Amino acid sequence: MTDMTTDYAALEPSRSEKFRQRILPLILFALLLVVIPFFGPSRTTLTLLNHMGINIVFALAFNMLLGRAGLLTFGHAVYVGLGGYFCVHILNWIDASDGGFWSSVPVFSMPIWGFAMGALAGAVIGWPSCKRSGTPFAMISLGVAELMAAFAYMFDSFFGGEMGISGDRMSGPEFLGLSLGPLDEVYWFIAFWTFVGVALMFAFTRTPLGKLSEATRDNPERVQFIGFNPTRVRYLVFIFSGAFAGMSGGMAAVQDEIFTPESLSLIPSGAVLIAAYIGGIRYFTGPIMGAIVLTYMQSNLSDYSAGWLLYLGLLFICVVMFVPNGIAGMVYGGYDAVRKGKTAEVLGQFALRALGVALMAVSVIVIVEVAFRYSEGYGEVFEPFGLSLPPESVLTWILAVVPLAAGIWLTRHVTRKAEEV
Repeated sequence: MTDMTTDYAALEPSRSEKFRQRILPLILFALLLVVIPFFGPSRTTLTLLNHMGINIVFALAFNMLLGRAGLLTFGHAVYVGLGGYFCVHILNWIDASDGGFWSSVPVFSMPIWGFAMGALAGAVIGWPSCKRSGTPFAMISLGVAELMAAFAYMFDSFFGGEMGISGDRMSGPEFLGLSLGPLDEVYWFIAFWTFVGVALMFAFTRTPLGKLSEATRDNPERVQFIGFNPTRVRYLVFIFSGAFAGMSGGMAAVQDEIFTPESLSLIPSGAVLIAAYIGGIRYFTGPIMGAIVLTYMQSNLSDYSAGWLLYLGLLFICVVMFVPNGIAGMVYGGYDAVRKGKTAEVLGQFALRALGVALMAVSVIVIVEVAFRYSEGYGEVFEPFGLSLPPESVLTWILAVVPLAAGIWLTRHVTRKAEEV
């Protein structure tokens, strides 16, 4: 009889590979979080970094459903909002307490309370939702999002109406010497819980439930055949996903000290969907990359253009159509090509693609900015780098058409060459 032990053992990664693939990235991530404050970031940069950390946890929680379990949801901000509202109430209870239990609860623990509230909400909402998958599940999530948004305006005692509710993060006992008043202290709070959330969700992907969720996404019939209930698997993943989303809500409650009904609406739910797709839902690090890019665009691009939402929408469409694996897919694809000794070829193709995209971007920016200024009717002219581009100028239309055509031709040419190889 043939001994298959050696063959099976060869399929398992070695210790060095496990360390390089599973432990080393977390160590490097932790070092990055520790090193950032030593560069002396401004208050604006610290606030941006804090929101990046919150959105990273939220995007990873969302991708537990979409990327891992194959469940598209349009209302995942509900669990962020419920976790955040609950934590803001706890901040007020701590502030109003005169002895007793709440006076001993540190504000540093808010993400734990948000995690618990998100898990509870996921358990309640997920019970009927997870009985369906695919399009019905997505429609149920959309209905839940609209329902909770309506509740937020109806039940003022919990949601505070249109103005929402606010709290004080400096109330309660200090933890690890952090009062959480200055932004640099809030950064350490966000950095700690961001790392905890990322590490726990990465560990979840290595668990039997995490593997079963991927199997259920790919072939629920086979999962049922080997003795597991796909509906129960989806339900358990849904609870954990809601819990981590609630955790990000607890982080946001400390950072912003206020929650409004907008946090439960379709806007943040759509934003996290875009972030996950831009980053790449097939990869664990994809939502992290997408959350960083989207947060930066939301914070900074609006300072330069009134049409930044249009750019974001165009980016999302282009990623879905032409780069389905997102930023992470490009990064890992290039890394694999370099490991195979195809560095020059990959760099050449990347340079040509980048040039094609840059040419198309020039045309799109000219068209959008000129159109925005023309539609406002104030006679304002788009003047990039001191170059006047009024709508009636021939140069404007040359920059709007020629780079676009050249970029499309160049990218298609590179794609055909790559397919021939």
